[in-house]
Amino acid sequence: MCAARLSAAVQSTVYAFSARPLTGGEPVSLGSLRGKVLLIENVMNDLQKRLGPRGLVVLGFPCNQFGHQENAKNEEILNSLKYIRPGGGFEPNFTLFEKCEVNGEKAHPLFTFLRESLPAPSDDPTALMTDPKYIIWSPVCRNDIAWNFEKFLVGPDGVPVRRYSRRFRTIDIEPDIEALLSQQPRGS
Repeated sequence: MCAARLSAAVQSTVYAFSARPLTGGEPVSLGSLRGKVLLIENVMNDLQKRLGPRGLVVLGFPCNQFGHQENAKNEEILNSLKYIRPGGGFEPNFTLFEKCEVNGEKAHPLFTFLRESLPAPSDDPTALMTDPKYIIWSPVCRNDIAWNFEKFLVGPDGVPVRRYSRRFRTIDIEPDIEALLSQQPRGS
């Protein structure tokens, strides 16, 4: 039952969570990013490059729950990005964490929290998985992430602000990011 999985939602900010970097090592506490505006998604280099110096931090979480699109092992993902998809020597300029599940019983606690905090994308509140054959997790909940590239914007106070569907162009999030960056105290 989806309502029974509220333990992660008891948290009030993302700072209570941690995740292991894709390159290994100790888990990174998201509390270390206190005061930064966070965009949590699969991939996004351009916004990190332009807005990172002002306080944007993009966090990437590869996931294989959507059509098995990320079936590489953690240690293979960087080479896959560089040489295959998108290829052309692509190297992420943001932090990539280990592959994780974002839906179902084994969902990373951060994503349980994000889904409970923002139950539907603001631009498409009726978004659902369009092809049930791709649903490979259980239980299935109304607030599940429908497909890769859904994005969560988190304010500098660690509170999730907005959820965007996979169809919402990441570059179009920039005005929302700019608004949050303008609220940041200088030096954050």
